[in-house]
Amino acid sequence: MPAISVIMPCYNAARFLPMSVGSVLAQTFSDWELIAVDDGSTDDTAEVLATLPDPRIQIIRQRNRGLPASRNAGLEHATGQFVAFLDADDTWHPEFMEAMVRALETTDRSAIAYCGWQNVGLAEGRGQPFVPPDYETPDKPVNLLKGCRWPVHAAMLPTGLAKAVRGFDEQQKAAEDFDFWLRTAIDVPLVRVARVLAYYHHHGSGQMTRDRAKIARYQVRAQQKFLATHPEIRRQLGRQTVRHVLWGPVLRMGYESYWQRDLPAARRIFREVMKHGYGGLKDWLYMLPAWLPESWHAGLLRVREDTPREGTS
Repeated sequence: MPAISVIMPCYNAARFLPMSVGSVLAQTFSDWELIAVDDGSTDDTAEVLATLPDPRIQIIRQRNRGLPASRNAGLEHATGQFVAFLDADDTWHPEFMEAMVRALETTDRSAIAYCGWQNVGLAEGRGQPFVPPDYETPDKPVNLLKGCRWPVHAAMLPTGLAKAVRGFDEQQKAAEDFDFWLRTAIDVPLVRVARVLAYYHHHGSGQMTRDRAKIARYQVRAQQKFLATHPEIRRQLGRQTVRHVLWGPVLRMGYESYWQRDLPAARRIFREVMKHGYGGLKDWLYMLPAWLPESWHAGLLRVREDTPREGTS
């Protein structure tokens, strides 16, 4: 039985597999199994996986069922004491496994370890390394509800814990990792490894991170589901705090879309926020045009951009 099971969902990932699998093969910690789940790929993913000679690599093939179901399929076959998830287009630092296992073995084997991470492939200097804060504080429930600030491949947990919560919710079409961490992390210790050991690669191939409106909708779904199963936390936080926790991050996503001129996403997000009566007066002045026809809204933005600011000519 290996120490670590690595679950790697693969969908049309042939061109990324040498990089992602290579980062597993390069680990300084060698006691692992890699379970690659080919989720009905239509490219050369199956052929690339077939060329991998390492006996620690298992290959599962299934019809296309989506990312959560692919991770669950791999989890069913996992035999390691710990499990980690690595998407087929992301990578790890060579010391990822060694550092995460050491953290769990020297603190609490029942805990979840998480580490720092870095975006790769973003323009305008948006790839700065980031180490999430310490979540194991008295404010842990509200901080987790606001968002787990690590991607799915920047953590490791006991395989038994992942199986006990039945893996990933296959009805979550986005933010499924956030939903997973909410369900696993609330009742066990969280151990921070303050090193950047995981890399999230941006390549502009329809990655889910680009669809902010969908992410916002399913993030709130995960939060509401969590609060429904933890009424004591809802009571502890109070109605006003719950509103801020649910809709504050969504409003920020709307602004991010707005300022990056992703107007369709901004409009969907703003309308959802307004339906729940959230935001201050200044927020509503920005959001209200989202009810206009999109062409009118775009025209208002052009007028605003063309209007000289005070002190300019």
